[in-house]
Amino acid sequence: MSSLEFEPPKYARVVLEVRRRIEDGDYPPGSMLPSESQLVREFAVGRTTVVRALQMLQQDGWITREHGRGSFVKGRPASEVRASRRGLALLDRPETLPGVRLVDVGQVDAPGPVAALLGLDGGRGRVLARRSLTVRDGIASDLVTCWFPPELVFGTDLDKDAALPVGLRDHLRTVKGLRVDHISERLTARLPAGDEAGLLEIKASEPVLSMLAGVHDASDVVRFVVEVVMPGSLHELEDVYSVPT
Repeated sequence: MSSLEFEPPKYARVVLEVRRRIEDGDYPPGSMLPSESQLVREFAVGRTTVVRALQMLQQDGWITREHGRGSFVKGRPASEVRASRRGLALLDRPETLPGVRLVDVGQVDAPGPVAALLGLDGGRGRVLARRSLTVRDGIASDLVTCWFPPELVFGTDLDKDAALPVGLRDHLRTVKGLRVDHISERLTARLPAGDEAGLLEIKASEPVLSMLAGVHDASDVVRFVVEVVMPGSLHELEDVYSVPT
């Protein structure tokens, strides 16, 4: 393999093959997929790889997964384009979902990139940080931190040390009348910082992917900032998609 070539993540091969079988009718809608153990043997990969592939297939609308029962085929999604990007999906996700745990809530000094996105005077300021951890099938999948300026927090439940039963977008739209117009995302690779390695159960030397998103209103003002930190070993290729003929 030359220095200009790369080997795609193993889970991408599983994702694309399962999708092909669904499209070809080998796995018809309503049918049960082979078990995780069967997929591990067939593709000669580890369980973590299979779990990640199934997570992506579920996230993209190809299958549903039922705890204790297995994975079931939904069929080809209505659109080839994913219904929601990761940033938007997180804004619509209640913190009370299974596998989601609220880690901490409190006032902090805004990190430099966050302060810059929020346009804080002098690049500094106090903001409310709200962190949650997602664990799927016993594997830490992502650590989400949301930073909110004080004026947005006032009158909401964002500073409460309790999981929100609705998504952030719905909560802020209902309580503050905030309508999210668009989201700008930036993906970078870095080493874990602070307690990230411990929460994600990875080595301090293992790279993570950081997606930093500015959440804009219709006037293009960033109202709050979201960061998703993901273990690099699980998220080498987040988008796997077919090319229309």
